[in-house]
Amino acid sequence: MKNKTAAFHNLGCKVNAYEMEGMEESLRNAGYTIVPFTEKADVYVINTCTVTRVADQKSRQMISRAKTLNPDAIVVACGCYANTGKDVLIKDGVADIILGNNEKSQLNAEIEKLRTARLSDKNARETFVPDINKGSWEFEETTVSMKEEHTRAFLKVEDGCNQFCTYCIIPFSRGRERSRDPEKVVEEVKTLVDKGFREFVLTGIRLTSYSYEDLTLVDLIEKVSQIDGVHRIRLGSLEPKAVTEDFAKRLSKLDNLCPHFHLSLQSGSAGVLERMNRHYTPEEFMESVRYLRKYFDDPALTADMICGFPGESEEEFKESVEFAENVAFYEIHVFPYSVRQGTRAEKMSGQLSKKEKADRTKILRDKAAQMKQAYLERHLGKTAEALLEETTELNGKTYWTGYTPEYIRVLFDSSDDMSGKFVTGKLTGIEDGFIHLSDGQE
Repeated sequence: MKNKTAAFHNLGCKVNAYEMEGMEESLRNAGYTIVPFTEKADVYVINTCTVTRVADQKSRQMISRAKTLNPDAIVVACGCYANTGKDVLIKDGVADIILGNNEKSQLNAEIEKLRTARLSDKNARETFVPDINKGSWEFEETTVSMKEEHTRAFLKVEDGCNQFCTYCIIPFSRGRERSRDPEKVVEEVKTLVDKGFREFVLTGIRLTSYSYEDLTLVDLIEKVSQIDGVHRIRLGSLEPKAVTEDFAKRLSKLDNLCPHFHLSLQSGSAGVLERMNRHYTPEEFMESVRYLRKYFDDPALTADMICGFPGESEEEFKESVEFAENVAFYEIHVFPYSVRQGTRAEKMSGQLSKKEKADRTKILRDKAAQMKQAYLERHLGKTAEALLEETTELNGKTYWTGYTPEYIRVLFDSSDDMSGKFVTGKLTGIEDGFIHLSDGQE
């Protein structure tokens, strides 16, 4: 086939996004031209998510949309929902290939296998989804050497989770914890530095479980920080108990470590945390916060929180809100509890109504907006460096946007092409959740 085209659509987390970049590169190397998902293509790849029921629905919708765009195309469903919802996808009969999370590296091979099968059976389909929790728990390498649209490079260094929180389906879609060879990480960073990247985000399903032989996560971070050309290091989600005083102290000595820490909270109520099977208390979480603030100057602290977990009383919800206010987060990603089939929480008593969950979600989101505003106001007048990424139109004017080390999104006024450039200036005014960066200097 000449002039082969492929289109990708990603749902879900930064780990999924990284893996999609690897799949794009594998098809590009196989002779495909990558086109936007809205265009007609020979192959559509939907990298699915299953963290909520809404994610499941969006995954199925995008699979159906691909077949609508080109009924003759090969449609590939892969990722987390492909693992947990395999039977549903097979029954739907829309996806031509269903590929498990640990089999993404086999994408081109499976496409070619199906093409061959269809020479004798035009209705042939392929399903390659082994039980992710059986067999070898080895880290699947997905090295990405080309990144065409981003200024920051994401690096998956860990996969899987052993925690089995009562609400979470991810251990069933990602399998057990496994870590990447640090030398492979260093090699990929050096390759991307040579291509002009200066900011690197270390990600994983449970990042703080990283362990390779005698190396821990903080050891790996220090290794990456020492590579020439690495201007910034940013971290994915951190387990609170992993943020010890030694961890915070060692990170504070790295000049290129961004003071932006996403701590996995979920609830500020001790009772709810226990029912969730989270492995920390509110007091332990707050201790980690104190360590970070001891060694960093007003770091940006962000978190995920769930509203309306089964059995969550009005008092427990109040405790959770008050705890969040006491932490004084920069941002909180707030979600209503979503029932996931096959989890322990699915069968718990005290399931809240959709309205109750929505009402509590709104209350916490409003509080989160107030906290974000307060954090932004504290930074007005300060000098900051931002990595500019793209343009956006705001109130009739086009600006360049990017992020400070604290992940504050800035507006920078310039008619030049500023993509991938660092600018330094004063933070002057807040507009729609952005801060204006003025008097910038490259």
